[in-house]
Amino acid sequence: MTNSPFKHEVLLHLGPLAITAPVVTTWGVMLALVLGAAWLRSRLSVRTPGRVQALAELALDLVQTEMRSTMNADPAPFLPMIATLFVFILTANLSGLIPGVEPPTAALETDLALALAVFAAVLGWGIRRHGLWGYLRSYAQPSLLVLPLNLIEALTRIVSMSVRLFGNIMSGVVISSVVLGLAGLLVPVPFMALELLTGLIQAYIFTVLAMVFIAAAASESSEPE
Repeated sequence: MTNSPFKHEVLLHLGPLAITAPVVTTWGVMLALVLGAAWLRSRLSVRTPGRVQALAELALDLVQTEMRSTMNADPAPFLPMIATLFVFILTANLSGLIPGVEPPTAALETDLALALAVFAAVLGWGIRRHGLWGYLRSYAQPSLLVLPLNLIEALTRIVSMSVRLFGNIMSGVVISSVVLGLAGLLVPVPFMALELLTGLIQAYIFTVLAMVFIAAAASESSEPE
C-alpha cells in the first residue's frame, strides 16, 4: 500500500496514460454489472416471471419506495442514475471481499469522481428545473451576502461525500489486511462480515445524500441545494 491515497501501483501504460490497479478494478466492476444486467434482462418474462425476476422487481420496488420517501417526488426521472449509483458503489465496495482485490472505492480519486458526478447531476437538474440564471440566482438567496457561503457549501459537499466513502472503505481494507497478516486466514472472517455491512451502509448513505441534493435542486424551491 502506498503512502498517498492518490498513488497506486501502475499495471500498464496506454500511451501517456498510466493504468493503475483501481482503474482496472473499476473496469472489472463495470464489466460485471453490464454482463449481470444483460443476463437479468434475458431472464425477464411477462408471462412466466421466475424467481430471479421476482427478486429484481422487489429490489426495484424497494429503491422506488426509498426514493419517494427521501426525495418527495416521482422517482422515475431520477431512477436510472440513483439505482446505477447504488449498485455500482455497493459492488465496488464488496469487490474487496475477493482475495487479492482492493475495492476501487478505497481509492480517493474514485470516490471524488463519484462525488463530482453527483455534483454535475445536481447542476443539471437545477438548471433544467429553474433555468441557468434562475438556478445560479438561488445561490444568492436570501441575500447576496450569503453567496460565498453557499458556494463553499456546494464545494464542501463534494469533499465530504468523497472523503466519507473513502475513509470508511479504506479503514475496512486496512483492518482486514492487518488482521489477516497477524492471525491467518480464518480469524478475519468476522471482519469480512463487518466489511460487508460497511460496504452496504456506505453505498446507502452516499446514494441517499445524492437523492437529497438532487431533489433539492430539482424542487420548486429557489433555495440552493
